[in-house]
This record gives sequence, structure tokens and C-alpha cells, in this order.
Amino acid sequence: NLPPALRQAFCQCDRITQFQFNIGQQLLSAGIVILEIPSNLVLYKLGPALWIGPQIIAWGLVATFQAFQKGLGPYLATRLLLGLCEAGFIPAGLYTITRWYKREETTKRFSYYFLGMMVSAASSGLIAFGILHMRGVCGLAGWQWLNVHPNLRYVQIEGVFTIIVGILFFSLLPQSPLNPVSLFGIRYFSEREAQILQQRVLRDDPSKVQTRETVSAAEVKATFTNWRLLPHFFMTLSGMAPGQAMATYAPSLVVSFGFDRLKANAMMSIGAWFMVLTTVIWGIIADKTRRRGLMVFLGVLGFWGLTLGNRLLITSKNGNLRFGFLAATTAFQANWHPVNGAWLALNAKTSGERSLTMAIFIIGANISGIIGGQIFQAEDAPMYRTAWTVIMSLASLALAMSVFANAQYWLLNRLQKRKGEDRYLY
Repeated sequence: NLPPALRQAFCQCDRITQFQFNIGQQLLSAGIVILEIPSNLVLYKLGPALWIGPQIIAWGLVATFQAFQKGLGPYLATRLLLGLCEAGFIPAGLYTITRWYKREETTKRFSYYFLGMMVSAASSGLIAFGILHMRGVCGLAGWQWLNVHPNLRYVQIEGVFTIIVGILFFSLLPQSPLNPVSLFGIRYFSEREAQILQQRVLRDDPSKVQTRETVSAAEVKATFTNWRLLPHFFMTLSGMAPGQAMATYAPSLVVSFGFDRLKANAMMSIGAWFMVLTTVIWGIIADKTRRRGLMVFLGVLGFWGLTLGNRLLITSKNGNLRFGFLAATTAFQANWHPVNGAWLALNAKTSGERSLTMAIFIIGANISGIIGGQIFQAEDAPMYRTAWTVIMSLASLALAMSVFANAQYWLLNRLQKRKGEDRYLY
């Protein structure tokens, strides 16, 4: 909830600069990166039902009490702690999905999984537009009403809701396809249905069987020496960084186009809602056609073209045109991201490799947050000429990596065909 809060002088209220605010956002991503792989190693041993729920509760507690933080030190500490608590959550969810669904069902499920985050981002602008009008009520600044509620003794609404979700998740999530019973004994399928559920997945992809309680040393070595991950990683890192930057500063950009400061939050939700739609479409088409590589390339290509338009329009006086391009860029900034993750998961050779691969994939996304956190600088306003040049460069690198990723699998499959070995999916 920090990006919309920024529109109501969060920095001034906490006596921190925009640069320091950016550092806080980077610490959040850094915390996730630090514990991403260790978290997934624990997930593999304990299982999603026992690990993910407590994670959600932990970061819910941090989010709840961050409403009381004042000043730079507490702000930076809570952002880092929040990142450490969130580490591993997204790759854990992605890995869990691969255990329950066949290969041709995975990509759209990955897209659905990311919808929660995207819907939250799309809704936050509209919610912020309304709540920020509460400036002065009960002596609170507008941004504080995004975090607290007087009837809850100023405990953060979002944090309390997260804790409730964590408790429900811990109570209701089935342990595995073979044992679809929650930790509280709630059974979702009969034993016969559980066998069918397990067999349909393993017959489609035998590599999804989990034969060990821990990830083996051989699987760790195979994952970290797998050079095929590199274009996916750098595509994620460079392609997601611009989106991370725009997610925070898009309202500021809209204001610079000549629009009302409070309306800027609501206006940027337009592109975010269209991103929800394009993400679903990309996932469905990728599964239907089984061409994940092509859909990733088309998604990055669309983002690259719209980014070019934004860069060319930085001196334009037409605020409506600039807003249109910015909203369209938002709609295409990450629709390819879940498809890229599914593409990686489908080419993992073992269950342990798949768990670590998903962690590396999300590490790339969070490093992109560290990069994106410093793209827009106060001294670059209002045109942000340097920022848009950097974004254009990053988008170009992502486009090149998407071409490289497709090319590597095409060439490798030609070699695999000659050897009579299994072919890579792209």
C-alpha cells in the first residue's frame, strides 16, 4: 500500500526523502532475495500446508504494526523484515501448482495465481482515491488511513486481514495430491479420487514425483549449473524492473501530465485492470497452443513497443495521449511473466530442480524491484528523461533475452531429435 500512500506526502510525514523511500522498497525486495532459496528448501521438506500458512501470518504481523513506525530507521527495518517474512511465498505457490496440474494446465494456473497480486494493485488505486480524501479525520494524514482504522486501535487493516488469511490457509490447504487432507483433518477427495489425481499428473510428467524429503545435492548442482535458465532470469530481471518502477511512480507521472493529484491513483487503475485481462488471455492461449515461448516473446514485444512510445512522448504537451500510452504500457508490463515461469517449470527435470528453479525465477523478479526502485529520481522530474531512457534500455534487453530463450530451445531440440532424447518445451 506504499505507492498510493506516497501521493499523500508519506515521505513528508515520516520525514524521509524520496531517495530514502526508494531504499525502503529495495530493502523489501532484498529481504525476499536473501531467504528465497532457503525458504524453498524448507518448503520441500515440510510441505506447503505446514510452511506457507505460518509465513503469511508472520508478514501479516509485521504489516499490522508497521502503522506505528515513525522515522527513517523504523521504516527501513520494517521493510526489510517484511521482505524476509515474505521470502519464498510466490515460488512456493508456483511449485505447489505444478504438483496438482498437468503440463497443459499449468500456464493458465500460473496466470491465475498472479491475479491476486494484480487485482490488489488495480484495486489499491481506487481505494486510495477514496481513503485519501479522509485527510484530517481523527487527526490523521490521508496516507495513514490506508494503514489504520480507529475502531481497531489503529491496527493496520491490511495486516489484520493478512493474518486471518494465513490462519485460514494453514487450516484449509490440502497437504498433497496423494493426501488431499488439511492439517485440521478436512478431506477434499476420497482415496480413489486422490489416486486418480496423483496418477493423471505423474503419467503426464513423471518428473513431478517427489521421492525424497529434501532436495538432493545433485539437484542443487544441476539447477545452479543449468545455463538454460540464464535468458529467463535476465529477461525477468530486465523486463520486470520497469514495471516495478511504474507501479510506484505512475501516479506521479499522471500528475505531471496535468491531471489532478488525487485522481491520479484512480486513473492508473485503468491500465492495471487491463493487465489482469491480458494476463488471463496470455495464460489461456499459451496452454491452448502449447507455445509458451511465442507468447512470452509477443508479450515482451508489446511492452517494448509501448515503452518506446512513452520515451518518444516525454516532451509532448498532450496529457491525454501520454496517459493513454502509460496505461497501455501498464496493461502489457507483466502479462508474459507467469507464462515465463510456467515455461521454466515445464523444463525442470526433477521435482527438486523445479522447486529451486521457481525460487531463482522469483529472485530475478525481486532483484528487478531493487533496480526499479531507483529508476525515477526527484531531480529527473518532471519529464524523467533519464528514467525513460533506462526503462527503454531494460525493455530492449528483455526483448533480446526472449528471442535468445526461444532460439536456445529450438537449437537444443534439433540436437535432442538426432539423439532420440526428450525435447524441451517452448
